[in-house]
Amino acid sequence: MEKILMAIDAIHPDKNTLDFTAYLGRLTKSKITGIFLENLVAEERPVLKQMQGSAYVDWELDENSAEHRAKMQLIEKNIAAFKESCITRSVNATVHRDRGVPAREIISESRFADLLVVDAETSFNKKYEGAPTEFVRDILKDAECPVVIAPETFDSINEIIFTYDGSKSSVFAIKQFTYLFPQLNKIRVTVLQVNSSEEEVNIDKYKFREWLRDHFDDMHFETLSGKTENELFKYLFKRKNIFIVMGAYGRNAISQFFKHSRADMVIKTVLPPIFIAHY
Repeated sequence: MEKILMAIDAIHPDKNTLDFTAYLGRLTKSKITGIFLENLVAEERPVLKQMQGSAYVDWELDENSAEHRAKMQLIEKNIAAFKESCITRSVNATVHRDRGVPAREIISESRFADLLVVDAETSFNKKYEGAPTEFVRDILKDAECPVVIAPETFDSINEIIFTYDGSKSSVFAIKQFTYLFPQLNKIRVTVLQVNSSEEEVNIDKYKFREWLRDHFDDMHFETLSGKTENELFKYLFKRKNIFIVMGAYGRNAISQFFKHSRADMVIKTVLPPIFIAHY
């Protein structure tokens, strides 16, 4: 891995996310690109204009307002602090300032990156949304590289949890994680499956175990029975210093409207980092 993106609210950067992103940068010897997102579109105001004798309304940003100038000064201060923090944390870093629609900007950036790190509570709405926010949901659904939801606090990684349901998506996520983090090959790995029925799903354990052994020194399978969301929560909640790997987040629009993705409950209640990849 060479390039890690960090999604940053330019007005309210999160220190804990920087701590974890810097850890990943040092671990993989990758460059961190801090994407400072400025929602300037939300600051535009209607302005009455004239063209060929006809009046029309356009939207413009008042760059001379005291409020806008104060925000620009704060962002410059935050960028300087980010660069200094990266030097202090011994990571190579650069900065992009993206001033369009935040989700659209970061998704565009993700096409040319190996990994994207974001805080689950990053939001550009004025109201508190909880986690994951609409901004983060959009990223998880449309990002063109794997995404890591940063932990609220971080100490170390002692175990990797591969959530596995036998699908192509879950295998894809596991492979992406493995290829991006070969440095974690000595960490204990648990392949976790949850069966909603008494009949165990055939997950081709022999072939899967054979592949895993080529990449990890300490691994085992564990199977739980019950409702997936409940069992995942109970299992993960008891563990500390883990890195969770989950399959594709995206569903079709109708399914998303009526039923949250399996990842949502975990993101809302579990503090460790979560790696999510699309298939």
